[in-house]
Amino acid sequence: MLLATVAGLAVAIWTFGATGFADVAAVARRIGLGGFLLLCAWSLGTFVLLGAAWLAAAPGEGNARIGRFTWARMVREAVSDLLPFSQLGGMVVAARSLSVTGIPTPRIYGSLVVDLTTEMAAQLVYTLFGLALMASLLIGDGAAVSLRPAILGGTAIMIGIILFFFVAQRSALDLTGRIGERFIPGSQGAFSDVRAELARIYTRRDRVAAAFGFNLAAWVASGLGGWLALRLMGVPISLWAVLSLESLIFTLRSVAFFIPGALGVQEVAYALAAPLFGLPPESALALSLAKRARDVAIGLPTLLCWQLAEARHIAARAERR
Repeated sequence: MLLATVAGLAVAIWTFGATGFADVAAVARRIGLGGFLLLCAWSLGTFVLLGAAWLAAAPGEGNARIGRFTWARMVREAVSDLLPFSQLGGMVVAARSLSVTGIPTPRIYGSLVVDLTTEMAAQLVYTLFGLALMASLLIGDGAAVSLRPAILGGTAIMIGIILFFFVAQRSALDLTGRIGERFIPGSQGAFSDVRAELARIYTRRDRVAAAFGFNLAAWVASGLGGWLALRLMGVPISLWAVLSLESLIFTLRSVAFFIPGALGVQEVAYALAAPLFGLPPESALALSLAKRARDVAIGLPTLLCWQLAEARHIAARAERR
């Protein structure tokens, strides 16, 4: 993970340098402090949608818990984007942040699996929507020809990952339980409880559909956030073009899930794909830079608060002993 982070950072810096640091910075500065704070506020609203999606996937938890689930979702993103732990590390820490609130462990992990499944399904819908918008580019003989293999290949890989995750999630829990039993006696029973909870959640089709709806709304809101940032920078571009571009960027980021924060992947994707939609590379990289700054502005305080909460929990547990 550390090597992937370093390599991704090097690629990102090279991409900015090849485009021109001064040109990118000149566009990024146009957003101003007020515009940047507005972008951060928009992202916080998106986290509420993501928290609502996870909460919907956890039948038995009241709506008053939405703050807990939103916070766990923020922790997940902060760990994934700012620490060299990849997406998996963010999920583990997010589940941990919920476990200290008294929510049953099987419900946490069962709902996490359902939330991930509906999130992937929602992303697939959003990606196919973006591909439909750029269909004329993909079937033509223009500049998109050279990127067509990457675009279609990335989409195919994402579809394969989604199908594998959906089909194999129950058997994967059983396998993990058997492996864990060899090292920690009794752990297979815990995985059986998670599997049972997972099956129970899937019987609540209304809650699963709600989780899908909230996740789809969050994907669209994230795309709208990109359009908002560009407008705040004074970059003229249509909403549909940005939604299509953002769906492509999200797809490539998902395929590169093993690289923390998709460092380098996001920057290269913006630099290569943005001109297809009439967006200059320096403007696209300014958008990427604004997103990275937003992730830091939201993620660092989140990580600090998470660490303080963990310290308090450990201290309280030590006192009880």
